[in-house]
Amino acid sequence: MTAVPPAIGLFATVGRWLDANILALGREMRLSYLPPLMVYTAAGISSLTGIVGTFYVKERLGLSAEFLAALGFWMMLPWALKMPLGHLVDLVWRWKSLLVYLGAALITLSLLIMIGLLGHTDTMRAIATVETWYVTAALLAPIGYVVQDVVADAMTVEAVPRVDANGHPLALENRKSMHVTMQTLGRVAIISGGVLVSVVNVVVLQGVGELPEVQKAAAYLFVYKLALIIPLVSIAGVLFASWLRRRDMARFAAQGHSRQESEALLGIYTDPPPVNWWILGGGFAFTAVSLSVGLSRIPGGEEIIFAVSMAIVLFLMWRLTSELEPDARNVLVGTAILIFVFRAIPGPGAGSTWWMIDSLGFDQQFLAALSLIGATLTLAGMFIFRRFMAERSIAYIIGALTVLGTLLSLPIIGMFFGLHEWTASLTGGIVDARFIAVIDTALESPLGQIAMIPMLAWIANSAPERLKATFFAVMASFTNLALSASQLATKYMNQIFIVTREVDDPLTGQIAVPADYSQLGMLLISVTAIGFVLPLLAILLVKRTRFRNA
Repeated sequence: MTAVPPAIGLFATVGRWLDANILALGREMRLSYLPPLMVYTAAGISSLTGIVGTFYVKERLGLSAEFLAALGFWMMLPWALKMPLGHLVDLVWRWKSLLVYLGAALITLSLLIMIGLLGHTDTMRAIATVETWYVTAALLAPIGYVVQDVVADAMTVEAVPRVDANGHPLALENRKSMHVTMQTLGRVAIISGGVLVSVVNVVVLQGVGELPEVQKAAAYLFVYKLALIIPLVSIAGVLFASWLRRRDMARFAAQGHSRQESEALLGIYTDPPPVNWWILGGGFAFTAVSLSVGLSRIPGGEEIIFAVSMAIVLFLMWRLTSELEPDARNVLVGTAILIFVFRAIPGPGAGSTWWMIDSLGFDQQFLAALSLIGATLTLAGMFIFRRFMAERSIAYIIGALTVLGTLLSLPIIGMFFGLHEWTASLTGGIVDARFIAVIDTALESPLGQIAMIPMLAWIANSAPERLKATFFAVMASFTNLALSASQLATKYMNQIFIVTREVDDPLTGQIAVPADYSQLGMLLISVTAIGFVLPLLAILLVKRTRFRNA
């Protein structure tokens, strides 16, 4: 028998891999997946203003790293409102599109405030301080995205068909596979939106750092005006869903089904579930406590709100998961614990970015290029690790990502202590700070999204039919609270290790706050150590209890 040439064998292996990990995903794409994917894409495009916002805060606002970390906590808090909003979506499923329109309006208002700050600063300042306007815009946007996201999450469950084109029920195993595909495509849509805006930022922000302040402000203003496309994309997704529904209803009607039978086959306009006052009451209590504590500005307000919201979410999880079988409940709780700890790890805060801008010379265009590299390789990583995510347990995935993430944090720590200067001297200036940052970003970028896909697929597959939005919202609220915990921990780390950038008095031009990055090194080392130890301890805890993981 003639041996197969190695080249052909290699090409065949690569071809099989591409077919299994990328082409197969394309073949599994369904038109019904597109509406929620459009809403997710709008969420991905939301990062369009991220780099501009970072430089706007650094150049024009005197907000400290600690204050920005606290603001980040308040910006993440609306995601805990997914609990009552999820149940509300189930109750008003027939009119859920109105919630998407509401979210789009809030996002638009946030963008218009920033457009006013950049284009009509004096007029806006006559009404309120620039800092007040900025904080208002920063808080309005996440509320809008939460409202849209809770509808999109439920739409992903609805997007997976229950029957084939002829009205015959689909096998449970086939639907489970479709849920994994739907959740994978959801992450792909979000990241693809990030890739798109990264390309735009690279082009728009080219050479912005050297421009006079007036022209720089004009470039920032253009980016915010361009961002007005975000709410339009999500609205287009809802309109497309309505068209698909009418098309499918017409097809089943042509097959002889009545309107009621067609709606049952499509799973739309089902009778709403009974009002769960525990969920609505818990949501209202959370909102009332959050607003009262936030407006009163009592010491420890963030901690009080976090504790209350965590207690409410845990109670609602206990109530809701009681509908599951014990084994399924244990798997879901164990999986949620691992995801929570993994996402609750503190970061260094805004000081790390300020240091890169001031000390390493990273300008707007280079940060945009890093964002593009990160988003592109994250998208590629979704395909590369697709089988890895499907075949491995959450514990294995979290453990691997924890070790890899720790290793990839070391180059940034090394650069604070002069690693880039040493490597540049050995390589004739080739391996400098930017070279190291690019390589580190390229290696680290796919890791962040990988752990979420199995969790989202498991939630979608476990959701009770009549409580799909509620179930998704409560479980997602728990994992999203981890990001609030991360912001709180980041604030604490910035209280222990003080990092400041230079802030000039806008009236006198004198330095009001001098730059001080001397404690950044210990800050980076501390958050890296915490990020390594806590997830591994969580894995050991789950493995030694009755809770398992998906």
